[in-house]
Amino acid sequence: MSGPKKTETVEPDPGVQISVVIPVFNEEESISGLLVSLASSMDELGMTYEVIVIDDGSVDGTFQRLLDSRKLFKQMMVVRFRRNYGQTAALSAGFDRARGEYVVTMDGDAQNDPGDIPLLVKKIQEGYDLVSGWRRVRRDAFISRKLPSRAANWLVSAVTGIKTRDLGCALKIYRNEVLQEISMYGDLHRFLPVLIHQVGGRIAEIPVRHHPRVAGQSKYGLSRTKRVLLDLVTVRFLMSYGTRPMHFFGTWGLRCLSLSLAAGFLTGVARVLDFRTMTRNPLLYLSLVLFFLGMQFICIGLLGEINIRTYHESQGKPIYLVKEEVG
Repeated sequence: MSGPKKTETVEPDPGVQISVVIPVFNEEESISGLLVSLASSMDELGMTYEVIVIDDGSVDGTFQRLLDSRKLFKQMMVVRFRRNYGQTAALSAGFDRARGEYVVTMDGDAQNDPGDIPLLVKKIQEGYDLVSGWRRVRRDAFISRKLPSRAANWLVSAVTGIKTRDLGCALKIYRNEVLQEISMYGDLHRFLPVLIHQVGGRIAEIPVRHHPRVAGQSKYGLSRTKRVLLDLVTVRFLMSYGTRPMHFFGTWGLRCLSLSLAAGFLTGVARVLDFRTMTRNPLLYLSLVLFFLGMQFICIGLLGEINIRTYHESQGKPIYLVKEEVG
């Protein structure tokens, strides 16, 4: 699952224990208050830290609010993208720059509580590589947010075998050394626990607080359901066949050949017995055409995922472009 170890990352700094990475997009009404709460929580924690905020192409006043908030922190970096690249690219930019032994991620909408970071730190110090927050009491709409999330968590657990109650919670803490073994692209940030488990990481989950959104608009909804399903197919394929795709495609090829032989045999038998109505049934041809057409689409999609993985990892092609960095 993991690609080659990254080489263009910032070397760990023994003077920084925790890096806090926050991707934001059009959160001018929420980000200032979140950073104030974060500064208070981190100062109480008593560990050295840095804050890396990724402005993922905001078109409101988010970037200016971030510049105004830099006085809260001794070490704060603001990375501004040229356009909106998505959360995977934003997190990758933060991970590339993180110097701490531990890396904390959280959303910029102030629904995650910075006061829970000490709980995550305490848990990961027990020897885990990733500790994820579990929003036991979630302050979101049931139909558009909570119900799809529950269905996704169940499906991911069923497909990957990794038990998780809240895969979508942004409040997480990672060991930086493990993150450096993970290559992300597309929208695979949702499956970071799966990717880390695949490279042998130990994963834990603890309850965290969740606050209702009081400003701005949610960037998530039912529209992302199809992307999650397609990404899950990709992750499952890469988990099982990422280094041996012929096992997958070869198996289906043999099955298709077997079906072809069986159909040919039945056609021959029908011809001998003069059951000509069987060979003239249009549903038989339609079902075969749809079956092979569906398989072609799936195989093309999976081959495309392998190609894009090779493109990014062998060419060193970045998945984001930075407009400017401050700090």
